[in-house]
Amino acid sequence: MLQLKKIVKDYQTGDEVVKALKGISINFRKNEFVSVLGQSGCGKTTLLNIIGGLDQYTSGDLVINGRSTKEFKARDWDSYRNNSIGFVFQSYNLIPHQTVLANVELALTLSGVSKSERRKRAKEVLEKVGLGDQIYKKPNQMSGGQMQRVAIARALINDPDILLADEPTGALDSETSVQIMELLKEIAEEKLVIMVTHNPELADKYSTRIVKLLDGKIIDDSAPFSDEDEAKESEEAYAPRKTSMSVFTAFSLSFNNLLTKKGRTLLTAFAGSIGIIGIALILSLSSGFQGYINDVQEETLSSYPIEIQKKAMDYSDLISEMAGNTKEENLSDHDPDRVYSGDVMGDMMVSMLSEVKENDLETFKKYIEDDTNGFKDIVSDIKYTYDTPMYVFNENAAGGTQQVNPSIMMREMGFGDMEESQKSLSGFMSAFSYGNNSMDMWKQLMSNRELLEQQYDVLAGHWPQNKNEVVLVVDKNNEISDFTLYTLGVRNASDLGEMVPKIMAGKDYDAPEEMSFSYDDLLNLKFKLILPSDIYQKNADGTWADKSSDEDYMADVISKGLDIQVCGIIRQSESSYAASIDAGMIGYTAELAEYVVSENEKSEIVKQQLDNPDTDVFTGLPFSNGEDIDMSQVDMQQIVASMNLSEEQQAYISQMSDEQLFEMLKEQGYFAQSSATYDDNIEKLGFADLAKPSVISLYCSEFADKDKLTDLIDEYNASHSDSEITYTDYIGLMLSSVTKIIDAITYVLIAFVAISLIVSSIMIGIITYISVLERTKEIGILRSIGASKKDISRVFNAETFIIGLVSGAIGILVTVLLNIPISKVIEKFVNVPNVSSLPVKGAVILVIISVVLTLIGGLIPSKMAAKKDPVIALRSE
Repeated sequence: MLQLKKIVKDYQTGDEVVKALKGISINFRKNEFVSVLGQSGCGKTTLLNIIGGLDQYTSGDLVINGRSTKEFKARDWDSYRNNSIGFVFQSYNLIPHQTVLANVELALTLSGVSKSERRKRAKEVLEKVGLGDQIYKKPNQMSGGQMQRVAIARALINDPDILLADEPTGALDSETSVQIMELLKEIAEEKLVIMVTHNPELADKYSTRIVKLLDGKIIDDSAPFSDEDEAKESEEAYAPRKTSMSVFTAFSLSFNNLLTKKGRTLLTAFAGSIGIIGIALILSLSSGFQGYINDVQEETLSSYPIEIQKKAMDYSDLISEMAGNTKEENLSDHDPDRVYSGDVMGDMMVSMLSEVKENDLETFKKYIEDDTNGFKDIVSDIKYTYDTPMYVFNENAAGGTQQVNPSIMMREMGFGDMEESQKSLSGFMSAFSYGNNSMDMWKQLMSNRELLEQQYDVLAGHWPQNKNEVVLVVDKNNEISDFTLYTLGVRNASDLGEMVPKIMAGKDYDAPEEMSFSYDDLLNLKFKLILPSDIYQKNADGTWADKSSDEDYMADVISKGLDIQVCGIIRQSESSYAASIDAGMIGYTAELAEYVVSENEKSEIVKQQLDNPDTDVFTGLPFSNGEDIDMSQVDMQQIVASMNLSEEQQAYISQMSDEQLFEMLKEQGYFAQSSATYDDNIEKLGFADLAKPSVISLYCSEFADKDKLTDLIDEYNASHSDSEITYTDYIGLMLSSVTKIIDAITYVLIAFVAISLIVSSIMIGIITYISVLERTKEIGILRSIGASKKDISRVFNAETFIIGLVSGAIGILVTVLLNIPISKVIEKFVNVPNVSSLPVKGAVILVIISVVLTLIGGLIPSKMAAKKDPVIALRSE
């Protein structure tokens, strides 16, 4: 069954070689009780360890059932120890943090036995050794004899062929020793039991065979077993089952070990969580401030979209130069000790006078509405503005029916000329304005309801649900300016005409009393909207007359206008940092704007003008378009023939040259032309085509999207060289420095995170190494029952995994608790609420990072544990 052939075992001690075994040859029977006697240091335990596969021989051969072990690999020895060998040690070598039942069934877990079968067999073997009622105790709750019985039960659980006992009674009293020897004698009736002992009396009484060693050699064998007898007794070839520890077993061992040191485990986990806490706090603040920045960006960009106008000028370079951002190539020939002039005014004049371009917004509108071009993926809203004005009136104004939009306040204050001047400059000034560039208090709302709801709180009523519903914006103090009240007709606008001269003359004036309104009062505000074409009436001769000064006519038109109702009172929310519509303004929907454009286009006067582009609908005369009539284009003789002239008149005309006759006819009113132009009339009638907006406003939610948007516009220009879009990216110019600051903060935070990660990794490695040192004996025990090096690594990887998981959980919990006071402090000083907030996704990622870091940090210690010599490990305390 078991043969040792010339086994030699040498140990390297410094520069010397110690020969522990010197050519041991011995055969063992299938079942016998063999006692190995000898002085300390004679090689008894070394022989036992080599037979058990814990130690490897230097030369010779160990033959198992006729199979040589010379070619055994590490996993073969593991299988051999698990299937064929059972160890019983003098110091019991039980795992203290496992129950008696768990200690006994541990070897079966390596053999792949099911849980129910393990429990059944473990209980049976514990009953056999007389411990059936002690299965849930821990080893430290038992006597020495009981612990040795547990060790024997563990050795027998896998039904091994060989039981190896190293001084099994060395730590027991005489009575208990007898009990253990009786038990071993009983086992020897069916198995091979090899016992190392210093007690010759016990050996003589219980053993069937005594082998004596001296200086690494056998000097006596009471019942030798020859090779011939071995050949007769040999069984089928040795083929043990492969062993492997399950992941669950590895976690169970590590978890139970950690539970025995709850206090230290928690302190270790907390120490490991310090790095995670640091990272989590940085992430909380970074995420919170980034969220704050994103909100500011989103709401700021909602107030300042990228606007592309029908007539545009690109002032990017000009503004950059005016801001002092001189191009570096201009500095190459400058003397650093002198001051040079820059040609800013020249560039400004060139931009103002020669770089006005007509943008083809019809083509561009089709392009951006094509989903394949990517615009809709990065914009939060697209707003189209048209040249068609909205004429809104209040029939119940304080001073009678009053025009509400366009605003007439400048005229009422006596600044009519200034108002006209402003209109004449509006085309140029609009290029330098970022918000509302007129005195109008009515502004189109964004179509993105979600973004509007982020910016505003609805104090009363609701958001517009129909085209004829509008909202009124109040400021943070629930106030609206008296300018708005005058504009909307709530106050009598004519009072301004009396106030202005007194103020200009430095005289006292009666300030209007403060007014207050209930929400219902404001929700009862109603207006009338008429089309630009409604103020013109057709004459009998087919021409059209402006009736805006005819009070009766206008009263009738206004009464028939579209009813407009204030449906909601809104206020910028406290958490909002910017707003798309200022306080005191009226917000209307894109649906209403499109209604005005489309209905005005359908009017009779507009259709007539569109169908007759050469004739002025107001005079019936042809447009001059700034050109004089060419005489060659006129048949003057036909005109003379059509005139009822006397003979004297005809004789007088016949004496005139063609030039003289042409000039005379002109003086008589012939060849009359309209002083207006077709474009003048189209603008006067407020005509617009929905396919051709005058302004396209593109709203972005983030700076990064704004950059992507400008890239998309550049792509459009590259593919439409004949209709390039000209615009100025004011927001990019204004906020480029903000982006640099944000990037700098991000880099600093990343540096802090990297340092924390390195510190955490080093600390976890040290903690795991300490655990390896503490569990060295457990490593030896596991190896003795057949655990492989890989299994040992798995046990410590499981421990680092658990520590990492607990560290991550503690880190997240502590961070969440710390975020509460941190957020309160920050809110108190900078008025930014909930700025320190750890996102759920970030928390999960940090826990994963904690686990990964602990696993990485524990790799080297776990490899060290796997490489430990099981013999040395078993001797450690």
